[in-house]
Amino acid sequence: MPKFLFAVIVLMMSMSAMAKPVIVVLGDSISAGYGIEVEQGWVALLQKKLHETKRDYSISNASISGDTSAGGLARIDPLLSAQKPDIVLLQLGANDGLRGLSPVQMKSNLAEIVHRAQKAGATVILLGMKIPPNYGKRYIELFYNVYPQLAKELDITLVPFLLEDVALDKDLMQADGLHPNAKAQPILANKIEPYLFPLLK
Repeated sequence: MPKFLFAVIVLMMSMSAMAKPVIVVLGDSISAGYGIEVEQGWVALLQKKLHETKRDYSISNASISGDTSAGGLARIDPLLSAQKPDIVLLQLGANDGLRGLSPVQMKSNLAEIVHRAQKAGATVILLGMKIPPNYGKRYIELFYNVYPQLAKELDITLVPFLLEDVALDKDLMQADGLHPNAKAQPILANKIEPYLFPLLK
């Protein structure tokens, strides 16, 4: 084998070994850190905790405020190609609900995101969401049921309602009543940790 070719192979192997496994967060404003500094958000806090516990993973936050399940589906292929994630934290759907969009279509979009991520070799963790109670009982039930149904049908990990301990506490929410404030972010990070960390190598 020519020396230069051997050197190239060694260099490529070295670069591969140095590359950290990636966790992609595909979400909306709840994950994008709407209304707070980026470093205060639960994604940044989770990255800090990974570093502190010597779990050598890099988190790529691909969340966009206002994004829907359809928006996530439109973005997933380029993300998978560019990031090659080991794990995808999927936090979408709330804006579908707030806009009164079809829960059936939302479920289809989320399922397709999961399928594409799994086909690319990623493990998916679904973060459950809820909407305010003024959307009518029937619609709310259809919306709420999407997450546990998907988790069961696709055999993926589900984090129950991410804002469970936050949404009804005014001290932890911003003035709009929809977005958690900076004080709430450690609670969100701590809620995700027991579902995420056991999956890390």
